[in-house]
Formats: sequence, structure tokens, C-alpha cells
Amino acid sequence: MSDMPAGAVPPGDDPDAAAQTAVWQSSPPGSIYDYIRVASFSLGPDGRIEQWSERAAEFFGVPAADAVGRDPIAAFAPPHVQDRGHERLTDILNGREWTGLVPYNDASGAEGLAEVYVMPADRGALCIAVDVATLRQIETDLAASQAVFGQSPMGFVLFDNELRLIRVNDRFATVFGRPADEHRGRGPQDFLSRVEADRLTAALRQVLETGEAVLDMPLVGTVPGDPSRRRWSISLYRLHSSSGRPIGVAGLAMDVTGRQRAEREAAHARRNLALLNEAGARIGTSLDLETTARELLDVAVPHFCDLASVDLYQALLSGAEELAGATDGSGELRRVAFASSVSDAPVAMAGDDDDVSADEGPVSVGSVHRYRFSSASARALRTAQPQVLDGDGGQDLGGALVQSTLVVPMVARDTVLGLVQFSRAKGSEPFTERDRMLAEELAARAAIFIDNARLYRREHERALILQRSLLPPDDPEAAGLDIACRYLPGSMETEVGGDWFDVIELPGHRTALVVGDVMGRGLRAAVAMGELRTAVRTLAMLDLEPGEVLSALDEVVRGLGAPTPGRTRRAKEQESDLTEVYLATCVYVVYDAVTRRCAIANAGHLPPVVVEPGESPLLLELPRGVPLGVGGEPFEESEVELPEGALLALYTDGLVESRSLPLDEGLDAFRLSLDGPERPLEDICDHVLATLDTAHGEDDIALLMARIQGLPADQVGDWTLKPQPTSVARARELAREQLLAWDLGDLVDTTELLVSELVTNALRHGYGDIRLRLLLDRTLVCEVWDSALVQPRRRRARDTDEGGRGLQLVTMLSESWGSRRTHRGKTVWFELALPGRQSHVATPTVDELLSMF
Repeated sequence: MSDMPAGAVPPGDDPDAAAQTAVWQSSPPGSIYDYIRVASFSLGPDGRIEQWSERAAEFFGVPAADAVGRDPIAAFAPPHVQDRGHERLTDILNGREWTGLVPYNDASGAEGLAEVYVMPADRGALCIAVDVATLRQIETDLAASQAVFGQSPMGFVLFDNELRLIRVNDRFATVFGRPADEHRGRGPQDFLSRVEADRLTAALRQVLETGEAVLDMPLVGTVPGDPSRRRWSISLYRLHSSSGRPIGVAGLAMDVTGRQRAEREAAHARRNLALLNEAGARIGTSLDLETTARELLDVAVPHFCDLASVDLYQALLSGAEELAGATDGSGELRRVAFASSVSDAPVAMAGDDDDVSADEGPVSVGSVHRYRFSSASARALRTAQPQVLDGDGGQDLGGALVQSTLVVPMVARDTVLGLVQFSRAKGSEPFTERDRMLAEELAARAAIFIDNARLYRREHERALILQRSLLPPDDPEAAGLDIACRYLPGSMETEVGGDWFDVIELPGHRTALVVGDVMGRGLRAAVAMGELRTAVRTLAMLDLEPGEVLSALDEVVRGLGAPTPGRTRRAKEQESDLTEVYLATCVYVVYDAVTRRCAIANAGHLPPVVVEPGESPLLLELPRGVPLGVGGEPFEESEVELPEGALLALYTDGLVESRSLPLDEGLDAFRLSLDGPERPLEDICDHVLATLDTAHGEDDIALLMARIQGLPADQVGDWTLKPQPTSVARARELAREQLLAWDLGDLVDTTELLVSELVTNALRHGYGDIRLRLLLDRTLVCEVWDSALVQPRRRRARDTDEGGRGLQLVTMLSESWGSRRTHRGKTVWFELALPGRQSHVATPTVDELLSMF
């Protein structure tokens, strides 16, 4: 194969004219003769070399000057074959034609083998020599070429310098539906699309000009009879003559359609596996419904889809036990998450058009909506089966942006919790069956975590309800006290614990302040705390002394920790696990707003801190006592009188002790945080929590602060009466005068009547002097003291009884009443609401009053 000689017509003109023009033109260097090493020389009649060509000089390595006139056998044949050579030469000179193999020595002295053709002439002979080694190589190359063009499973093509096919193998011819001979002279545009033909043409030119091979160039096209797109990979190499002149381009093409399909499948499988791995790592990091939904979309967008949303049943989010509408898909749903990689603004998802409020625009995050019964979304919720929406199928996908959508229900424990919509925008590949399976797996994983979060939220809310029910309100009120409190659970997951505090109003404008700490933490400790708090409140209502309250509470705790008789073995094992919970510390303080005195008893708890105006904070020195539940030791009481404006702080050990903060250092830091100018109690609480290490999460923290604000003297009326009948009238007179001085004329009649009844009972059933005291604060309290220990008992008087109706009147006309023991007798009291304040006591009718007689 050689180039078109100079002067040939351009491609596209008449080939016959081109052939005529090429006749008798000189062939350029690098022809086939150069490649196969052909040499010629002639012999004269005497058998001597007469002519010696340049090719002969190159072939045998003997210059013409040395060869002409010599014996040809002696000129290039080795010595051991020269005798036989002369015999053949004699035959040739006798006019005999001869062809045979002749050994020779080249210029380097190496021995070669040439095939010589000798044609006798009138005067001598013409000899043509061909290198045998080159011929054998050509034979091998031809065999290989024939195999490539006839048997290779890959397409093999040869382009000339004009980028036209000069030969193709059978595989290429079969793919493009023409015999191999008919492809001769065709260009890339004859079997590829215009875009791909231009790319191949540019690559061919690049290879011809630079000589650099182009490897694995992708091409896309179709073949006759198969409309599907096929993909090829072609490698291009420049061909050279023996002299190095470019003579064309060889191309090796391979159909990689199946391989690329397999690679895409493998890539999809790897992507899906990576998505599932990422989903396992990122979904479910929080026990929060909305957070879990957002984590699902963070995994899916944009790696799996372009847009996605999560809708959950509204009943599920509100904590309902049953999901209304879950069986037929008609229930209300809330959009809890939305993600998009193609738009920043809310976009109408495929199912949004099926929403009953679709006229209001795209469903936004946080909005509550409901799908129509006939919609694909409702069908997915109803059947728990995914629905595929494809815009090519004529379905309305909610706008021009979305091409296809997967509506996948979220199912956990055979309950449909909501649905996920995965959408791909136009221009993206539609969802496949494998994508549907992946979407189901992602939704199922998220559904499990969402269901766990739902169960956690429900239990958490129950625990919070329990905890809140066991603690006083955030702003408890008490007579003569300004109160602030804080509670921090050790576990922020459950937000419940075993520390508690309480503010209990007692008769006579007295207040019980309680702080306790149950051993343990979490829900079990909270349950035990609730039992103890209830017991404390019950004992406090009996108006016992602080030491007596703790002694009775100790008996209660020991009873709670003891195993229950008659229980099964398993129940006993469970009870044994709870026994350690029923150990607690507690400090119980009773504050009297009139005297500003505090009676304190301590059961193994840290002592209160007192800050008097202008003084440094100090720990009260109290008998420590043993924790509740230990038993065997009495609880001593201490009494402390506090000045006006003093600060009393009760707390649990979680505030002043942790692994990084020893108890002594914590107490010093607590006292230091209370030091400083006078500030509102709420600010002091915040300052204490901010100063101390309260974020350790190792134990619960309870803090109760009270500032002393005793009742002013002008709000207290206190008199001592002699044990004589005239004291009843005197008591009424004193009460009237005091109420009028307090501008409480509306309460005079009721107070006189009730004071008269209580003083009369003191005279009738008691002995010694009688003490009458009126206290004005948020209510009006009347107390009558006597020396008798017998407690009054309310009873229903018979029709024939002359007395026994006084306490019935007290019950009907007062807000509350009661009696308590004192060191020297008892105190009977009643309480009236002030005018303008809401009262729960209805004014008795005449018939109700007469019914007592």
C-alpha cells in the first residue's frame, strides 16, 4: 500500500482519471520494495558482474566499485558454498533459468539467506535477490492480518491519509450491515451520526498529524435494524511505511454496550449500597420525629432524587394512641420535612395536587393537609404499597419541574406512619425497579426510627407529666416568703429524676419548705420520689412538728422498701432491684411568717445556707441525722430566727458535687455565688446555675430559695383572754375593732360568729387562758389557743341536742378550718377569703342554716 502519487486528483473526482494521471509517476520513498528488500544486478557473458544496483549494494553490503567485474560467487557468497555456486553459475551461463536460495554475508559479516531469481539473456543474465527473512515476516504479517480481518471479534478498520476506509474486517462489516468490500472509500459520516462522525474525523486527523495514539475513545450510534443506542470504544494508531512516512490510520473498535450497561448496574449497586450505609449512619441519631425525617431527606437528596418530602400522620405527632384515618389514607398529615436540590422555594410535589387544599399552593413544611381518597398518595397510605407516578404516562406530577415520583408509605410494626415522596426533575433518569426497592428500604429504615421516636416521645411526655405533677408550680406562693426554685434532671433524655422540692402552706400563715433526694436517678427514682412527696404532704397536713414528720416518713420509706408478702419469685426479684431506690435524704423546714422563726429537721441532707443582710453566706449547723429508710435514730429539731430580708437556700447534692467538683469545693463555690448585693431571687437562681458546674449530667439538681418577709406588726392582732364567760363577748369586740381597722367590714359578721363559736368551745372544753390571734395576709386567719390537748371533732348534732353545731357553722362559713397540737395544748383556726378575692365557699341559704337545728 502506497500513497497517491504526486499530481493525483483530489478525493471525490473520477477515480479512472486519477488512475490515468498516476501512470508513469515516480513512487515516493518507502514503497513495498523498500519493505521487502529487493536487489538487482546483471552478469556479463563471462560470468562476471556487469551491473550492480544501489539496492544490491545495500542488500549485500558491497559497493558497486568493488562488485563490478568480480565473480558474483566470490563477491557475496560464503567460502564453504562457493564451489557449489560456481556449478550453478555455469548452468546459468549455458542459458538455464534458475531460482534458489543463496547464502550471503552482509556488510556486518552476518550470514543471511536470499532467494535469487536468474533469467538468462543474450549476453549474460539478469538476477533479482529477495531477503528470505523479510519474506517470512511478510508471510507472518499477512497471516496475522488475515486473522484480524477475518476472525477477530473486534472491529478492525484501516483509513488512508484522506480519512477514507480502505479495508474493514468482517466484524465491522457485520455490525454496520454491509459486505466488507462495500465499505471501501466510505468516511466516518457514512456510518456514524454527524456529531460522532465529526469527533472521529477530528481524532483521525490528530493521529495523522501528531502520530500520538488515541486510546479508548467512546463513540455512540445505532446499527441497521437496531434502533437502540450502542456504544463503542475505539483506539487509533498511525501507520507508517518502512521509511517512516505516514500512510494511514488503523482503528480497533470494540462494542462496549453490554460492558457499560454492566458497569452502570454495578455503579448503581455501589451507589445504592453506599446510600444504605449512609442511611444506617445518619438516620436515627436523634429520638426526635422531625429530626429523623430531615436526616432521611439529607441522605436521599441529591444522591437518590432531586426533591423529597415526608408527611406524617398528625395524630402520631400529637401523641395519640390510635392513628385516625390510617386504614383508609384519609387522615390528616403534617409535612415535617422537605428537601430540594433544584429549587430553594417550596415546590409542588407529585401528590400535592391531590391534596384537598391544593388550591392554596404547594404544601409547606409544618402545614396540615389531607389527600383525596382516589389519589395515589391515599392509595399508598391505604394499601401500604409504593406508588410510581410517571409524567410520560400522562399523569399530572404537580408542575413542569417533576418528571417521575415514588410515593412510598412508611410502615413500622404493621402500622402506616406516613409517606415519603421521592421525585426526580425533568432531565434526570426515571426511577427503575431497583430504585423502587431502594426507596422502600430507605423509608422502612426511617419508619423504624420514627416509630421509636414516637414511642419515646409518648413515654417522655408521660414521664414529664408525672414529673410536673410531683413538683410544685414554677412560682409557688407562701405567706411572708418570696420564693424561687429550679429543677434540672440529671438525664436530659428522660427529664425526670429523684430530687424534689415542695412548698406546703400550713395553717397560721406558716409554710413548710422541703427538699429531698432519692437514691438513684431516672424514672424509677422519680416514682419513688412521688411516693415520698405524697407522704410528706400528707404528714404536713397533720401539722406535725418537723422531727415528727421525718420520723413518720422514715417508717413510710422502710415500708416501701420492704418486700411484699405473697409475691411470686419473679416479682420478688424485681422488688429486690427496687429496694435500693427507697433510701433518701430530706430537710424539712417550717417557717412562721409572724415570728420569722424556722423549725428545721434534717435526715442526712446537706444543711441549708443562710444569707443575712450585710453578712457572708453560712451553712446552718444542724444535726445531720440519718437518711430516710435507715431507721433506728430519732430526728432532732433546731429553731432559727431569721431577720427580715434574709435568704434561705435549700438544695440537693447534685448542685455542689460531681466527679470534677469535690463536695467541700462545691459548697464553697455555692456560698460564694450567693454573696454580693441584694438581687431578685430569680436572678440569684440563674447566677448560681451559671456559676456552678450544673451541666455535668451526673445527678439531678434541685434548688429552692426563700427570702424572709415577715408579716408586719400591724397585720397581726394578738390577745389573751381570761377563762370566763365574758371573754366570748370580749373576743367578738376585739375581732370587730381589728377588722374595722383593717377596713374589712364585710367580714365582721362572719368573723364575730365564728370567733364566738371557737372561744365558746375553748371555754367549754379547755382550761387556762385563751389566746386569740388574727392574721392578715392573702387571707384572714383566726386562731384560738387553749391548754387542752383534746382535738375538736366535727359531728352532726341530733334534733334534741342543745349544742354541737358550732363546728358545722365554721365549716359552712369559712374557706377552711382545722386544729393542731402545740407544746402546751392546741390551736383551732379558720380561714376567710378577703373581699374581692375568689372564694370557693358559697354563702349558705336560710334553709341550710335552719337545717342544722
